Amino acid sequence: MWIGVDLLRLGELDRLLGRAWFRAFAYDRAELAEAGGFGPDRAREFLAGRFAAKEAVPKALGAGMAAGVKPCQVIVERSASGAPEVRLTGAAADRAAALGMAGIGVTITHKGDLAVAVAVGLPGEPCCCASGLGRGVHAAVRAAVDGVDDESEGHPGGEPHPRLGRQVEHQPQ
Repeated sequence: MWIGVDLLRLGELDRLLGRAWFRAFAYDRAELAEAGGFGPDRAREFLAGRFAAKEAVPKALGAGMAAGVKPCQVIVERSASGAPEVRLTGAAADRAAALGMAGIGVTITHKGDLAVAVAVGLPGEPCCCASGLGRGVHAAVRAAVDGVDDESEGHPGGEPHPRLGRQVEHQPQ
């Protein structure tokens, strides 16, 4: 298992968030669109939390910008339950695959003027139906922690999941 942590004061990004180049460098369009739907204070908190996650994930990967991992390659989406979910692209996805990660779980919390993110790399082969890494991780985690009802879950093409040896459900991409 690989772990990365980042702590950020909300005000640390204030100057940078006003610059288009930084927003494009650090965030995915969907992340910026979601933040755009919030008021200014919540958007600031949201983007700071996402940035903390974008710093924690490369720490779990043991690589940063020197290894070609850029913040925009760590996309923090919202799962159906509302929890943050990581999708990796580019050098970040390549690094995770090279380390043998099935994906990365992340949690983000805010308190006062602080945002904290913890990223945990999950061992295993990347899912065959994942785009980058991250999308198929929920099923592997659920299977490992909660167990999976084999009769109600399915894998594309009706074949067993390559990591779990049985059929599991995957989120649509």
